[in-house]
Amino acid sequence: MNVSRRSFLATAALTTAVPTFVASQAQAASAAPAGKRIKLGISSYSYWHFKTERVPIETVMDKSAALGVAGVDILHRQMDIPEKEPLDAAGRAYLRKLKRHAFVNGLSVICVSTHQSFVNPNPEEVAKNVEHTQKCIEVAYELGAPCIRINTGRWGTSKDFDELMANRGIEPVLPGYAEDDGFKWCIDGIQRCLAKAEECGVILALENHWGLARTPEGLMRIVNAIPSPWLGVLMDTGNFLEDPYEKLRQIAKPTIFVQAKTYPGGGEWYTLDLNYRRIAQILADVNYTGFVSLEMEGKENPDIAVPKSLAMLRKAFRL
Repeated sequence: MNVSRRSFLATAALTTAVPTFVASQAQAASAAPAGKRIKLGISSYSYWHFKTERVPIETVMDKSAALGVAGVDILHRQMDIPEKEPLDAAGRAYLRKLKRHAFVNGLSVICVSTHQSFVNPNPEEVAKNVEHTQKCIEVAYELGAPCIRINTGRWGTSKDFDELMANRGIEPVLPGYAEDDGFKWCIDGIQRCLAKAEECGVILALENHWGLARTPEGLMRIVNAIPSPWLGVLMDTGNFLEDPYEKLRQIAKPTIFVQAKTYPGGGEWYTLDLNYRRIAQILADVNYTGFVSLEMEGKENPDIAVPKSLAMLRKAFRL
């Protein structure tokens, strides 16, 4: 066969390039994480800690989109709807506007963080909180959010939240009652919300917040008493103030949503030095592949603190 010098050189170059290309592709494939991956979100709480003028949800969405996260976790009290009143036509219109704003910014609404308390000896007060939670489920449904954050509530024997934090989240039981009473009221209250949750396709995510869920044992006592696919755990990484890692491990398996606390500039009430590589491993050990939503609770300007915190989380979770 008569092969020209030009053909020979072209063939030789191709022969050399193919193995190099295949090797580089194989190297890239081996470097890429296999399987499902955790996605990051931002809680609107990161931009508003109740102490200043309320930051609009639309502003949080715009900032979140610019930072390249997948979703926003919306604090119910930060929205422009009455907290205590039923959801009316104006409220639904506002929620649909938010839903559209998220969509055109390439975001999902991943959670609605709500407040309620089922720890009350007065059945009428428990009923009001059940009704409020059912309304919050409807809010999440309108926004397309798959879950809401719920709390157990607490005894209310602290003068205010500052006093509660000064006492490391511990407060005495109401006189004349026992902790078992509180658990009974809470379990009953949550159970009364499950039908609405299933109807709307919105999971109740019980947070290791203050009150009965201040300890992993208290949280799991409630979750284990209500075996329902519409109830799971919301892991807040900053709400176990002592020996957090073993406690986070105890609640990791039923966790369906994670809020990741950071404290740039020092926390509003306390500061924890959390090792997120260690927390990432705790979640990996139970094959958690859901959302991790940043809750920046530091005093630093959020426009500086939030991007910095996201960079840290991306590194810790290898994203």
